[in-house]
Amino acid sequence: MRCMELSSQAFKPGDLIPVKYTCDGEDISIPLTWSKPRSQPKSFVVIMDDPDAPMGTFTHWVLYNIPPTITSLPEGVPKQKETPQGLQGINDFGEVGYGGPCPPRTHQPHRYFIRLYALDAVLDLKGGARVDDVKTAMNNHIIETVELMGRYGRKK
Repeated sequence: MRCMELSSQAFKPGDLIPVKYTCDGEDISIPLTWSKPRSQPKSFVVIMDDPDAPMGTFTHWVLYNIPPTITSLPEGVPKQKETPQGLQGINDFGEVGYGGPCPPRTHQPHRYFIRLYALDAVLDLKGGARVDDVKTAMNNHIIETVELMGRYGRKK
């Protein structure tokens, strides 16, 4: 059995995330594509975070209750609580939807992890949930997980 795979047409794993998807560009969400998991999920969740942030892990995107029939997200998912792709939560910028990479201006790029979770449930949450609430609701419902890592740094 093969595992679920996650990719983006915007960048390859470990590469730099294009400026377009950051606070220095259009700040629109990254397009994603994934393969079906081994088991039939009831929903998917996408969480994007930066573990290299100065104050600890910083959440950039929370998208949950993605229907199991969806295997890709377009570029620029609208910054709304409810979208055709699923429900969006509050990022650590305090806004709904995607907030692109925007690390402090240093010489060291940060790593950005986009994780896709296949779940055996639809989460009992409304749009606008915080990442901790989504993670708590996902507990004991994760069938499979896959991640894609990109990097981004800003010059001084």
